[in-house]
Amino acid sequence: MGVNNKIAWRNIWRNPRRSLLTASAVVFACVLLIFMVSLQAGSYDAIINTAVRLQTGHLQVQAEGYNEKPEIRKVVRYPHAVADLFNKNPQIEAIAFRANAFSLVSSKERTYGVMIVGVDPDREPMVSTVPGAMQRGEYLAEKDRNVAVIGDLLAQNLSVDVGGELVILGQGYDGSVAANVLTVKGVFRTGQPDFDRGALQIPLTTFQDTHILGDAVHKIVVMGKDLEEVGALAGSIRFDLSQHPTAQDLLVLTWNELMPGLEQAIQLDMVSAWIFYGILIVVVAFSIMNTFVMAIFERTHEFGVLIAIGMKRIRLIGLVLLESAYLTLWGIILGIVAGVGVTYYFQIHGIDISGTEDLFAQYGLPSVLRPKLTVGSVLSGPLIICAVTLLTAAFPTFRILKLPLVRAMRD
Repeated sequence: MGVNNKIAWRNIWRNPRRSLLTASAVVFACVLLIFMVSLQAGSYDAIINTAVRLQTGHLQVQAEGYNEKPEIRKVVRYPHAVADLFNKNPQIEAIAFRANAFSLVSSKERTYGVMIVGVDPDREPMVSTVPGAMQRGEYLAEKDRNVAVIGDLLAQNLSVDVGGELVILGQGYDGSVAANVLTVKGVFRTGQPDFDRGALQIPLTTFQDTHILGDAVHKIVVMGKDLEEVGALAGSIRFDLSQHPTAQDLLVLTWNELMPGLEQAIQLDMVSAWIFYGILIVVVAFSIMNTFVMAIFERTHEFGVLIAIGMKRIRLIGLVLLESAYLTLWGIILGIVAGVGVTYYFQIHGIDISGTEDLFAQYGLPSVLRPKLTVGSVLSGPLIICAVTLLTAAFPTFRILKLPLVRAMRD
């Protein structure tokens, strides 16, 4: 350790109480930032995973233009052959097929406009949480025909329950009338009102027969093994499709392209959170600056003596800055260690907020929240604190440049 390092380290402990309080402020800020940013990351992952499991999947293969203007004629022909082009990709967890059509749905008492979704009963449980959310009755089976499962709010609006009959009336692929009588096999509740109010699922074969769709579907839903690798998976599937002449007019859309509102809501929440984090960082920065302003005023005589015996002012400024760097880095290292430890504990055990299941379900959140430690969540806050505190600590040290030597010797 050089002479300057030894002097800087010694000077920090000349007033141990003040140094410990200052370092504690840095430690607290680091722990709070690591935990809160990690909790945000975990919450966002939970919201996204809930949304994709409920509606879109991680990505979808669709006919060109279907996402902007869903029309029954914009179909993916020979979906099994298309899926065979990429289903051996090791990043893929599951693939399912869906067909959609807006129809009038009538019970004995009421009529509503509903988006009817045809699903493959064998594949749907691998990409959706709906089969596990049955409140009454049972989910669809492969052998089922002319049956449906509906959301609990839609069941209330239609005044129908398990065993009741529904009549659907819509448009077929060829422009003919698509009509059928369905028996309600089950009622599900996902906790998301908008979905439960407008969701009606029927077997894919029933949908195709009713709407004269043949073997075609509107969506090939793909679930990847890792949310963070969805972009790479989409690129891989696009390449596979581009190699086959009959699939080149198909589009691959990721969850954030299918649900842009969700991504925008997450970005807005992140901006508002960082405004709060910025206020915290500013408070810590002023705490550091106050420490060194006081230190410089208390050590004016010392600085005067050092300058008088020949120490250059620039070297003296470097010495003070070295003290601030030691104090800040010491607090940041301890803060990172403590922050990672606290966050990792809650990442394993979760934060149980009992009694909030219904409220959290509306936002796609489970009642047990788990932070998610990432390199970004661990380093982003502490690095910003380090930069800001070093900058604010440097500001008062430049007073040394204009320090009157005679007055300093007298103080």
